[in-house]
Amino acid sequence: MMIRVLVGALVRAAVLLAAVSMLVFGATELLPSDAAENRTGGRATDQQLAGLREDLGLDRPAWERYLGWAAGLLRGDAGRSLTTDRPVSSLLAERLPASLTLAGCGLAVAVPLALVLAGLVGTAPPRLRRSITVVTTTLAAIPQVVFAAGLVVIFAGVLTWLPPVSLLPPGEPPYTRPELLVLPALALAVPAAAFGAGLLGGAVADTVSRPHVRDAVTRGVPRWRVAVRHVVPFVLAPALRVLALITGGLLAATAVVEVLFGYTGLGELLVSSVGTRDAPVVQAVAMLTASTMLIGLTVADGVAALTRDGR
Repeated sequence: MMIRVLVGALVRAAVLLAAVSMLVFGATELLPSDAAENRTGGRATDQQLAGLREDLGLDRPAWERYLGWAAGLLRGDAGRSLTTDRPVSSLLAERLPASLTLAGCGLAVAVPLALVLAGLVGTAPPRLRRSITVVTTTLAAIPQVVFAAGLVVIFAGVLTWLPPVSLLPPGEPPYTRPELLVLPALALAVPAAAFGAGLLGGAVADTVSRPHVRDAVTRGVPRWRVAVRHVVPFVLAPALRVLALITGGLLAATAVVEVLFGYTGLGELLVSSVGTRDAPVVQAVAMLTASTMLIGLTVADGVAALTRDGR
């Protein structure tokens, strides 16, 4: 049972990754102009553009370029940037620590907050539950740009507690300037936590209403023991799925947040690469984000299978 579930999850993940790569490549192809035009700034002649496209491989059919990129990725080669000629792996390595630091700070806030809100949604009295649900739904629905702008207005404009932008000095790691991480981390964490609580709250409510949980509460079993022995095993797999979705969504949202706050990370690299039509870089960042989410979902499927087999 366990092996069958894991094999199915791995096959599904591989198919989804292939679909993501094709969709991202196709979307980049549909954008006007190409990397050669952006690289020359529109100042090259038609002959020069044709020569540059040939050097970059842009004169080949789109399907051939995609298959060449996919084959290289399977060999561990993400290709070279069409804009800077640098290996894509080195560009990612330069930006990854900053993005991981920001994402880690966001997750450190989002995960506990999501669990607390989900627990309240699942166990609070009906009136309080409805109020919490309204709040979480509203927070999850607010566009990231609007929420980030609101944080800047309150904490940087009105209270003047934090800087409005998060420009890191060149070569300085982000953890040396923690005040620069607060606003972008909150802009990532709060909507993600609200979204996760909305997904997980129903699973908590269903578990709490099960007969064996109500019976344990009636018999006077301490609430912490009820939670550990009777609630957590049933919500662990859904919680891991929600964690995977939060992580993937949070990494994707860094593209917006990093640009808004001037934070130099993978998200900012993704936005600038889309602007220059640098398809290999766009593909690599997209695949990294999708892989993170799918790995989490695969782990969650494995935990769910173990839980079922253990009952």
